Formats: sequence, structure tokens, C-alpha cells
Amino acid sequence: MESPTFDEGRTQEALPLEAGMAKRQQRLADAAAQLKRELHGIDDVIDRVIDGVRAWYVLPQIITRPVIVCLWGLTGTGKTQLTRRLAQLLGFYDRFVEVQMDGFSNGSGSRSTTISGMLGSSDIPEGEPGILVLDEFQRFRTVDERGKDMKVMRYQDVWVLLSDGRLPPALGTLQDVERKVADMRHSEERSAHDDEDDDGSPPARAPSRFRLDAWDAQDLRQTLKLKAPLLEIMEWPAARVHELLQDFQRSQQSWETDYSRLLIFVCGNLDEMYDQTAQRVEDCDTDADIFHQLTSQLSIIDVKKALSNRFRPEQIARLGNHHVIYPSFSRATYELLIRESVQRYIDGIASNVGLRFRVDDDVLVEIYDNAVFPAQGTRPLFSSVHAILSASLIDAALWAINEGVAAQTELPVTVSDDRRHLVVSASTPSGTVRRQFAVPLELNRIKQRANRDFRALLAVHEAGHGLIYSLLFGRVPQEIKINIASFKGGYNSFCTLQATTRQNSIDMICVGLAGRAAEALVFGELACTTGAEQDYKQATEAASRHLRHHGFGDRISRTDVTSDPNEHLNTDVGPSNAAMEALLREQYERAGELLRHHAATLKAMANALTRDGLILPADMVKLLLAHGIDATTPAGLADGEHGAVLEPFAAHLDRFGNHA
Repeated sequence: MESPTFDEGRTQEALPLEAGMAKRQQRLADAAAQLKRELHGIDDVIDRVIDGVRAWYVLPQIITRPVIVCLWGLTGTGKTQLTRRLAQLLGFYDRFVEVQMDGFSNGSGSRSTTISGMLGSSDIPEGEPGILVLDEFQRFRTVDERGKDMKVMRYQDVWVLLSDGRLPPALGTLQDVERKVADMRHSEERSAHDDEDDDGSPPARAPSRFRLDAWDAQDLRQTLKLKAPLLEIMEWPAARVHELLQDFQRSQQSWETDYSRLLIFVCGNLDEMYDQTAQRVEDCDTDADIFHQLTSQLSIIDVKKALSNRFRPEQIARLGNHHVIYPSFSRATYELLIRESVQRYIDGIASNVGLRFRVDDDVLVEIYDNAVFPAQGTRPLFSSVHAILSASLIDAALWAINEGVAAQTELPVTVSDDRRHLVVSASTPSGTVRRQFAVPLELNRIKQRANRDFRALLAVHEAGHGLIYSLLFGRVPQEIKINIASFKGGYNSFCTLQATTRQNSIDMICVGLAGRAAEALVFGELACTTGAEQDYKQATEAASRHLRHHGFGDRISRTDVTSDPNEHLNTDVGPSNAAMEALLREQYERAGELLRHHAATLKAMANALTRDGLILPADMVKLLLAHGIDATTPAGLADGEHGAVLEPFAAHLDRFGNHA
């Protein structure tokens, strides 16, 4: 799409109101469509941003306070890129200011430590629309981890700007101007005295025409809102500057700077909001769709809770309520990004060398498996695509040319059997030739559990967890894998519960102990491994909460240890220790009995994991059905839901009292 010219976005005032509004409305729609073509996986985000800026752009005359749109998301999801591109498409890139709120990327000097100074140095006219981006806002925290106020020296005027868009001048800057005026007068008088001869004749050397240096003149022009050219200001005598300073201080209108028509984007990463995903930077194993589902359920409530860990309540209020939350990218989005990135390399080589590679789907799968870290967005992905393809395709192009491959020939690219090389085939006058090119598919090597015994151990353990979960909850796990790189083991991923019943709590303890129970059943008690240590820790914690915190045991009172006299707890934990052990023993034996009853299913699952390294949900449903077990795939969550509710509470309520 051809981008609209900047002037087109600036001349609407000269058009009749209706025509101008219609034209701006269309340009906004065109910008939205272009953003969706360029930025994948965030269509809903783009729609919300466009709706948020509509009044500001289509009818700026009605704007009397800054329009604030907050963009929150994991790193590498396109927050800053969206704001920059939107400014370009709407013709505002010359009235666009981006501030890194960490304070370390805006240069030095007094003007780089205040928002007013940076706006004053920009081309955004006072009282006119412009775009301000406050990036990395999470680093501008004013409250520490303990909830205590932090001393923040930079950008303190941002809170005034967010309130009503009207900024007073920095008093320190005015004092600097006053000191400079005093220095100028002192220098002028001393120069006049020194340059006079004893007989009062004029000085032999003509004085400099410039009274101020360029930096001081620029500060003066910005602080006092002067329109005069910089060179002219540099020639002004001290008396003229002093007079202008006094006029400025007496004028209330001049004193206040009006930025009330700004569009302000507040961008940042709130790790507290993404607590289940943001810190998992090493996780290249969990399917991107699981991260996407988790982050898609976040709401404005989660944003405000996360902000409360970093800012004071009155500051959070000034950010407003227009919070746009970026979910992490889905698998489909990553696959699309990979295809487009690979295509750019193919097209680049074709246009420069005349050879066109055809990269097969198995290569794209390998790139996904070796490049996607769902919690880190696109940056690792693009870096990996470059590392995997750039050198290998260039080497392949040179090889093909040396082999006499004709221009415009299509060269298929596949993955070798060892999954460590790209195989390129080419047709030459003497026949088909092939060559392998080594590529850095490092995660493949890490994920492969070459030792047959270790794979069998992991497969049995994870199959135990997955089978018991399916039996007790009637749905299969979201993921079961043993080929992983993040740690030396395997894992199951289960659906989050929004409401946990007493039975759900007991069943999850059983699921947690099922890995060890499967090891005991298949390998014998003496061959059980230490790999269940974390399982036992989590199961013990769950049993403790079940009995001591949730009131699901013989006691109703909350039982725990404490040293705080203001915490009113039942501190007699001894009796609950025995109850915890009994509950854990009961659920371990229950898991073992269920596994013995479904031994054939357990073996089929373990064999599938040993062979493939994972079992997809749909395949798991088929496997269980073949053994007479009916289970469903994990259901998606409705908007606003943070987990599944398995108990039919509504049906219970409908039946309640019917037979009274």
C-alpha cells in the first residue's frame, strides 16, 4: 500500500468538516489494514489501538486532555514498532517523540532528564497534536519491591503531563537563565572597562557580535518560547535577554506549556502480570499456543495489580483505563513469521544471484523447533533464522554456480536424516547433484535423549502422570513431552482450574504422585529414581494446603506456623503432619492401583513417548479411546476466564431445593 503523504494529514482544517472527518476516518482504516499486513498475530491489539486514537485523529478539535493508550506485553511482541509505524502512516513521524523511561538512552544534560525539555527540543508545536511514546515504562518504578517509595530524579514532570498535558517550566532552567543573564552583564561591563585606553579612545579590537553561545541561545529560545532565529538570539545583549525573562515570568499564559493534544503511548513489560510466562526465558519446549492461551486471559485487573507493585495509586490513576494487553504469539503466528523471514532470504538470493531455493516444510519445522522461545517474542526467532539460513544458502548458491547450475533453476532444500544439515539438490547437465551444509540446529542435539534406558525411564514416568490425569479429569494433558531442552527430564502440562473443589484437590495430589507410582509398577520399587523429588515436594505442599489452609481435613481452623502476633492461626501443626502423610500414602496407592488396572494403556503411552518424544492432545485422545477410555482435548477458555471449572455448579444450583 502506498503510504499517505504527510501533508495530506495536515490540511484537513481547510476542508469542510464532514469531508475532512471522512478522509481522516478512511486514512485511519487504511493505516489499520497496513499494520495488520505488517505486524502479525496482533489484529485485536491493532483494532483496540485504532479505536483508542480515533477521536484524537479524526476530530482533534474536541481533545482537551492528552489521549493515553497503554500497551503492555512480553518483550519482542511489537509494542514500540506499532507506535512508530502508526505515526508514519498517519503523517506524524516529524511530530513524534520517543522517550526511553529507563533514562539511559536519551543523552545527557538537563533537557534530557525532563519530559518538557525533550518535548521542547522536538518539532511538536505547543497546543498542537503530536505523538509521545514513553517506552520501557516499567523501569520508571516509583515503588520498590517492599512497597516503599523510591527516589526518582528523572522525568518527574511526566505525571503532570499525564494529568492534563499542561507543563510549567522547570524552575531550575529559569534559574540557569537568570544566572546566564547576570554573567552576560558582568562580562559586558568588564569588557567595556578593559577595552578602554587611558585616554578613553575606542578599543583597538572589535568585540564579538555574539553575546551567547549556541547552546545557551537554544536553551533560552526553548525556555522562553521565542520564535527568533538562533543566530539573532546569540547577538542579543544582556539587557534584552533580561527584559524578555521578566516578561515571561509575569505572563501566566507564557508560564504554562500546553501539550493537552498529545497522543501518549505508554509501553512496557509487566513481568508481574505475566508471572507464569515472563520468567521462563529458557523455555523452548512448551508449545507457543499454551503461552498464548495463558496470556490471552489477562485483563485490566491484572494490569492494575501489576502496576501496584511499581507505582503509587495516584500515579496508576493518571495512566487511565485504556490498557491494551499483548498476548504472546501463537504457534500459527510464529510459523507465519518464519515463512515470511525465510522467503525474504530466498527472494534476496534470487534477485542477486538468479537461483531460487525452495525450502521444504521440514526445514520450517526445524527452524521453529530450534528458534522459538515463546516468552521472548520475535527477536530470538529472527536471530536464529539468520544463523540457520544466511551462511548455508550463500554457500549453497556458490556451490550451485560452480556446479554449472543454470540461472532461474529451482533448488530444493530439505533437512538431512541426522537433522544437523541442510541438503540442497540441483540439476546439472551431467545429472542431479546434492550437497549437505551444516547448520546450527543446537536444540535438536540437546533435546534428543540418545540413551535408550533414560528415554524409557522418562517415558514411563510422564505417561504415569498423563494417564492418571486423563482418568481423573476426563481430559488429556495440554502437552506430554520427554524430548526437551530446558531441563533434563520430561513434563506434562495441565489445564489451569479457575475453581478447585475438594475432589479436584485430592485428584491433583494423585496425579502428582503417579510418575513415581508408574516407575514402581514398571521397574520395581528398588529401581525407582530420584527424578520424583520435585513431584513429592509439590504433592506435599498440595496436601499441606488441602488440610491446613482449605479446611478439607478434620480441622476447620487454618493451621500454620507464624512468628507474627497479628496473625491469628492454629499453630498446632503436629496432628496435621500425620494426616498429610496418610493422605499422600492413600493417593500414591490409588495411583498405583489405577495404573495396574490400565497397564496396557500405560505401556502404549510410554512406547509412543519413547518413539516420538511427545504425544499431541488429539493423538492422546485416540490412544485412550483405543483402550476404552473416553477423554477430551483441553477446551479453550472464554473471554475473562482464567481457568476451567469442571464441577457443574450451575446444575447443582438448579436442582437445589426442588425436592424440599
